[in-house]
Amino acid sequence: MAASGDPVYAAAAAGEAMEVEVEAERCLDLTSCQLHDLSEVEIPPTLEELDLTANRLAAVDPRVGRLPGLRKLSFRQNLLDDAAVAPLSTWADIAGLQELVFRDNKLTTIPDASIFKGLLVFDVSFNEISSLKGLSKVSSTLKELYVSKNEVAKMEELEHFHALQILELGSNRLRECIALEELYLSHNGIQKLEGLSSLQNLRVLDVSSNKLTAIEDVETLSRLEDLWLNDNQIPSLDGIESALASSRERLTTIYLERNPCAKTPNYSSTLKKIFPNLEQLDSDMLA
Repeated sequence: MAASGDPVYAAAAAGEAMEVEVEAERCLDLTSCQLHDLSEVEIPPTLEELDLTANRLAAVDPRVGRLPGLRKLSFRQNLLDDAAVAPLSTWADIAGLQELVFRDNKLTTIPDASIFKGLLVFDVSFNEISSLKGLSKVSSTLKELYVSKNEVAKMEELEHFHALQILELGSNRLRECIALEELYLSHNGIQKLEGLSSLQNLRVLDVSSNKLTAIEDVETLSRLEDLWLNDNQIPSLDGIESALASSRERLTTIYLERNPCAKTPNYSSTLKKIFPNLEQLDSDMLA
């Protein structure tokens, strides 16, 4: 081991210190600091990522709007309401933002994100949003949209999201989201599967904990690998082979536990015969 007086050691230590300093000027993580405001916080103008998760912020510090290199911004688990986030839509210096997270705040409407022309990730889950109006202003570049656990009654303004790959939203009006690869619709009271047949890139479908009595509209989903149907009301395994005909060889994971059909005699062996490449059935890993 080199001694602390060794010039090589000293140079290496100096290099590491410089890397730490550069990283601190690029990323600022203030998670769980219980901050009510940022008045005592130094905000480097070179920031690219700012994480303010789990604080007590009820307003957005205007200095955030003067970070031209900012790409990721998270206000998850704070106290922001609609008025508090409104200024962001006027801050041109942060128009290059790619990831914007308002998960678990006090929003009642979709924030105006029209200024962020290259937005890739937008998360407004766990708020009190009653309408999706405003999503039409969000950039069509979006790849991930999270709007779960709100009070939305009608699905709208989703049609332009052709690049969307992950949608976490209680809905089945998804015909235009043709690039979608993962879809999570659990705990939404869905009684019938529809509008899924055009989602030809879908690999993961989670419709667990709903009110489904049949497996429908997935016959053509040839890329489906993971299917979560547990905690529904599917009565039997009759018709499951034809319902999943296109993905029969592709499926590696299927959950059907806590459905009446899971009590079918030879339940496991029947499904393994239908889906020859199955690796996981419910919580059981298969040999």
